[in-house]
Amino acid sequence: MTATKSLTLTKNLIPTKSVLALTLAVAFVSSAACSPAWAADGPPVAPVRPVTDTYFGTPVVDNYRYMENLKDPQVQHWMKAQATYTRKVLDAIPGRAALAKRILALGGKDLRRDAFTRRGERLFYEVMDPGANLPKLAYRDGINGEEHVLVDPAKLAKDRAHHYALDWFSPSWDGRYVAYGVSEGGSEESVLHIVDLSTGTQLAESIDRTSDCVVSWRDDNRSFFYLRYPKIGPDTPPSQSEYNAVTRLHVLGQNTDGEGDVAVFGKGVSASLDVPEGQATYVLLTPDSPYAVAVANHNMDDAPNSFYVAPLAQINGSQTPWQQIAAPRDGVTAVRLHGDKLYFLSNKGASRYQILSTPLAHPDIAHADVVVPEGPNVIDSFYLASDAMYISERAGPSFQLKRVSFDGKDTQTIGLPFEGSISSLTTDPRQPGVLFDLQGWVKAPRELAYDPATHAATDTGLIPPAKTESDDIEAHDEFATSYDGTRIPVSIIAKKGTVRDGSHPTIVTGYASYGTSSDPYYDPTLQAWIERGGIVAVSHMRGGGEYGDAWHRAGQKLTKINTLLDFVASAQYMADQHYTQPKLLAANSASAGGIVMGGALEIDPGLFRVILDDVGDSDTLRSETEPNGPPNVPEFGSTSTESGFHGLYSMSSYAHVHDGTPYPAVLFTTGANDPRVASWHMLKMTARVQAATSSGRPVLLRVDYDAGHGIGSSLSQEADQLADEWSFALWQMGEPGFQPKH
Repeated sequence: MTATKSLTLTKNLIPTKSVLALTLAVAFVSSAACSPAWAADGPPVAPVRPVTDTYFGTPVVDNYRYMENLKDPQVQHWMKAQATYTRKVLDAIPGRAALAKRILALGGKDLRRDAFTRRGERLFYEVMDPGANLPKLAYRDGINGEEHVLVDPAKLAKDRAHHYALDWFSPSWDGRYVAYGVSEGGSEESVLHIVDLSTGTQLAESIDRTSDCVVSWRDDNRSFFYLRYPKIGPDTPPSQSEYNAVTRLHVLGQNTDGEGDVAVFGKGVSASLDVPEGQATYVLLTPDSPYAVAVANHNMDDAPNSFYVAPLAQINGSQTPWQQIAAPRDGVTAVRLHGDKLYFLSNKGASRYQILSTPLAHPDIAHADVVVPEGPNVIDSFYLASDAMYISERAGPSFQLKRVSFDGKDTQTIGLPFEGSISSLTTDPRQPGVLFDLQGWVKAPRELAYDPATHAATDTGLIPPAKTESDDIEAHDEFATSYDGTRIPVSIIAKKGTVRDGSHPTIVTGYASYGTSSDPYYDPTLQAWIERGGIVAVSHMRGGGEYGDAWHRAGQKLTKINTLLDFVASAQYMADQHYTQPKLLAANSASAGGIVMGGALEIDPGLFRVILDDVGDSDTLRSETEPNGPPNVPEFGSTSTESGFHGLYSMSSYAHVHDGTPYPAVLFTTGANDPRVASWHMLKMTARVQAATSSGRPVLLRVDYDAGHGIGSSLSQEADQLADEWSFALWQMGEPGFQPKH
């Protein structure tokens, strides 16, 4: 997914903010003929050292298993040689530098504020000034108050080779203190710090191993619960290096390095309490309730998890009387405390979700009261203010916002200024009303506030009007038909008046894992693409959450093949409708979207001219062995079971590369510090496709040694990556201004 309501609390294989923010990364070009030739010296060749594993009678050969040891000097040498060669090839593309300048200008033109958190009238948020490289943590008193910067990560770097990023933040209920996490080089290895607003000084606290931390302040505003991962030793396997985080209690000024903080919840904390294994545990509080909820979250996401309840006053280390109220089978995905009641979101028996409530003194999930029944829309999220519940619902390509009384009897649909996606519902349980973000494919974000006294949602002005919005661009939805007749929504973004004459270079993108939807998201850098006459098509495949839990499960584990075939059908639709043609067609996705890129590469290699695979999960049969592997088993499966193996094998792009196949041009990208998809995925995939392809088109590996999964990357890093990918595609698609001299 949160540590704050809008900093995604998740260890899923996705970039933050929006899947599309980094995966929409290829440019539009003219229809000129392309020369597939590439540098004569070629990239360094990787030695083949086959290892054969037999899974339930099926032998699988892995020629590059040794690359999984990223500390091996030979692997590092090959990786750096590949990166050097790629840099040489990309830098030789004539239009790259100008394209990078254009992308950076578009990406840095608007002032941005987001990740709002409310503490009474005091607002905390991230701010990105025009031309800035990284967001800062700021606050103001009231919507129209003066802005004060609390943390500027750009000032933390000691040299130009490394940068720091703000990972998460959480203010105390009185708004005096803010706990926040920063990490280096895109690693997401957060260190917890605390700033005192009353003096503007940093406290002595510096607590490491707090990645994806959830901080829950107690109402004394001097102590909080937080999660911390165990120390790892030289014999700790990678798959256990970020696993079974324990919730601890910290008091300001005591145990400033976290050592000695008492554990209150987690695996192994209490012999009398069975806590399932998983990535993390955390405790949720609210100032208007005398109870606490503990969560055992397998993958730091919004999938059904395990939940426990205890009176806040009785939390006492390992003696805390936690009572389990829900397991994953109960379908509970989110909970909210309100006085002596617990409200929760569930997909059990309700694919589009429903909201229920149960008394905290005697919680009974199985016999809870239905407050908001399942309806035609998908309930995306809900938060509680003092006056009512505020619910965001996905209604096809756009969203609705509803205000619902706590008993569910009074429902009001809140009018919005335009159709788009709603995110970051921001409430304070002690205050009425809600703040929320509204944006669309061609509409920049607005921060709106709903006041129940006036029954109106108004623009707060917290996000100034974007200078990059263009009336020349439009977006609409059409439907492709997949192999089995399922209609797949495709969002198409292009210049107004675009003619279907097959001349438009088109990028098809999509994600479709974990039930994550590709909702409308404003990305001004796409104008560098669209102004060339190109099109972006977003495929809403099975595996995402566009139509609820059933749509998600139809693209999961053994049914993951549906996701791949839906994506190919979406691309074929763009060609069949004469928007484009294969020589002008590119595929791009990231992270778990690497599974989708494998399908684009291998199901119909002749359909695409270019594949852009960013930090992609490609060798799914080996994913369980890496740090972020075990938490992803519920989504993708495990090789420990026969059905799990068959699902993982069918979605493994690395396992289905075939020698002598004329593959498209490919650019694989990775960050050397990636904590979510280990760099060896892209290394192994690069080596395998380079050895197998017969097309003569380039297969390149781009490495950023000051980046991880893309989370925490600076604006200039993002612009450089986009320029590399877009110019690569422009070259391969034949744009005259991007053809290297031979």
